Amino acid sequence: MSETQICVSLDGTTLQSITDEAVRANLAGADFIEVRFDKMYLVQPDLSNFDEEEGEAPSLPPIEEWERKKVDDIEPKELIDSILIGMPLPVIFTVRSQNEQGFFPGSEEERIEILSMAIDAKVAWVDLELNIPQKQRKELAEKANKNGVKVIASEHNHDGMPSDQDIIQLVEENQSKGDIVKFCGQCTNHHDALQVVNAAWDLKNKELNYSIMGLSSGGDWARLHAPLFNQNMVFATMQNEFRLSDKGLINVRDLREAWTLLEY
Repeated sequence: MSETQICVSLDGTTLQSITDEAVRANLAGADFIEVRFDKMYLVQPDLSNFDEEEGEAPSLPPIEEWERKKVDDIEPKELIDSILIGMPLPVIFTVRSQNEQGFFPGSEEERIEILSMAIDAKVAWVDLELNIPQKQRKELAEKANKNGVKVIASEHNHDGMPSDQDIIQLVEENQSKGDIVKFCGQCTNHHDALQVVNAAWDLKNKELNYSIMGLSSGGDWARLHAPLFNQNMVFATMQNEFRLSDKGLINVRDLREAWTLLEY
């Protein structure tokens, strides 16, 4: 099994911000960066418009409350080309729909077209959700293969966490759908988090290509021990806020340091 690689999912909403973030991710030890193209349709609020409360520095409202651009406000092909020019690491290209807790404001047909543009631009990886209509997904996957673009076959469960056996079945049954099968579920308690860990433990000797994780408290367990589980890829962040683990996330530099201490 190949060495576990780290992908940093970028949080920026402009070309300049994701380029700067990618440079920092490279210096912090990332192997890949994930460009969440749907976040380019967000307008980050200006902190100066918010007052301090009880002596604390102002903070941004939840990302779900940020203003959204219209689909026509962005020329996707031009922006994709500009992104690839400025990236110091291979790009995983993702466009999450609002149904997938993403921020893309357009139709599914428009989203599929942007994914196709990214494949034409020869990004390193493209994230194709397993719930994309079969015909369209097959066409995108075939185009990716012809262009030398690797495919992440992803599923995100925002309503809860399936059992460890269901996660294992998902990974096993969808190996042909991509170069890596990615699963992310929502943890509501430590029992949920253990479903991911148990699934990873059972998968570690099966020589399958996968990356599984959780969100919320305990969701970072499988990320932290990804090399032990022979996971191909683990997703990290450049965020370094207090109690980041409560979100199930882990900072890339902290992850590298933990792996060194654990001798992974």
